[in-house]
Amino acid sequence: MIFCAGLGTRFKPWTDKHPKALALVNGKSLLQRNIEYLQSFGIFSVVINVHHFADQVEAAVAEHRGWGSDVLISDERAELLDTGGGLQKAKSFFEEGQPFLTCNADILTNLHIGKLIEFHDQHQPLISFGITERKSSRSLLMDNQHRLCGWRNNTTGEEKIVLPHQPLQPFAYSCVALFDYSVFNLMQGYGLGKKFSLTDLYLALAPDYPVLGYEHSKDHVVDVGKPESVALAETLFL
Repeated sequence: MIFCAGLGTRFKPWTDKHPKALALVNGKSLLQRNIEYLQSFGIFSVVINVHHFADQVEAAVAEHRGWGSDVLISDERAELLDTGGGLQKAKSFFEEGQPFLTCNADILTNLHIGKLIEFHDQHQPLISFGITERKSSRSLLMDNQHRLCGWRNNTTGEEKIVLPHQPLQPFAYSCVALFDYSVFNLMQGYGLGKKFSLTDLYLALAPDYPVLGYEHSKDHVVDVGKPESVALAETLFL
């Protein structure tokens, strides 16, 4: 699943008239780049959620025939549900009992999904996600086994520790995550149609279930969250 529904408030003025998922990096939209990224690892069945300028996203998918992938639409026009709520709403698109992957349209990375899958198969956690040592406004706090133990807002200093291990190391979240299907059963406490983030979900589950970070600090990760970040992305993703 590629999350495409956000308002993109940091990406104005583009997002005053367009969805951020259709912003261009070297002539290709962020959505196209993520679809092609998944294709490079053999993933051709994709769910996207839509809200902000949803008609434009749907029209682009139709015009380009999904850029060669089978693209299904999870419609959030009525209410934006954030990443966790958006995933829960899209449950019916996933195959029961099968693991699945999520990523964000506005994050570009060359994380090797095959290696993430190998890591997940080896350690058998509930959730595995990419992490790197890079500057970020928020950090996930991991123990020396890269198990999630907490979260920190690096701007305000706010912390939430759910597993009090010491020492804890901060990492930036790469927004590419691999889930065991059973996570849907553990979401039920939020209620269908509720708005919550995947980070909230990770922290809620981490004390009782292994939620692990896969470190790939040598790879590229660019948060194309602001217009000025496009220039950096264009030097790394041709």
